[in-house]
Amino acid sequence: MSEDIVEPDLDDLQRRMDGAIASLKTEFASLRTGRASASMLEPIMVESYGQMTPINQVGTVNVPEPRMVTVNVWDKSLVNKVEKAIRESGLGINPQLNGTIIMLPIPELNEERRRELSKVAGTYAENARVSVRNVRRDGMDQIKKGKAAGMSEDDQKLWEGEVQELTDKMIKSVDQSLEVKQAEIMQV
Repeated sequence: MSEDIVEPDLDDLQRRMDGAIASLKTEFASLRTGRASASMLEPIMVESYGQMTPINQVGTVNVPEPRMVTVNVWDKSLVNKVEKAIRESGLGINPQLNGTIIMLPIPELNEERRRELSKVAGTYAENARVSVRNVRRDGMDQIKKGKAAGMSEDDQKLWEGEVQELTDKMIKSVDQSLEVKQAEIMQV
């Protein structure tokens, strides 16, 4: 075999596919399932001192009880901005002020809202599948370049099989994560 033939970097493909899975899990964590979770506030950005800042950098986020999240804002002047950011975040939570502490009672999810969240979870999962398939396409492109550089047909088939096997494993992982999340959302 010639030294100038480029073989696909399976470790790189694996790392990039793992990144898509990790991103999916982060998105799933932000979906509200009727239980209080500090991670549900992670995507919320607050305008503080002229720039957008994550909510956990302007206050302490706690879960004192199963249906309550509290945000203890460190700077009194930011309390109203934090409250506004939470209200406008689309979480469907009505913040209650108590000095510098913002209390977020988590209401029980109704059937319609559970179905909506389940569809959102499905959308997140489909985005992750698309990301995995894009990485697969990059790997297949590397194989085509290798073939053009003189890679044997047997090697080409071997590498295509490896890339496809990796892709199938990752898609299965996405599907399993989606099933778990949808069961969690639909649980009353």
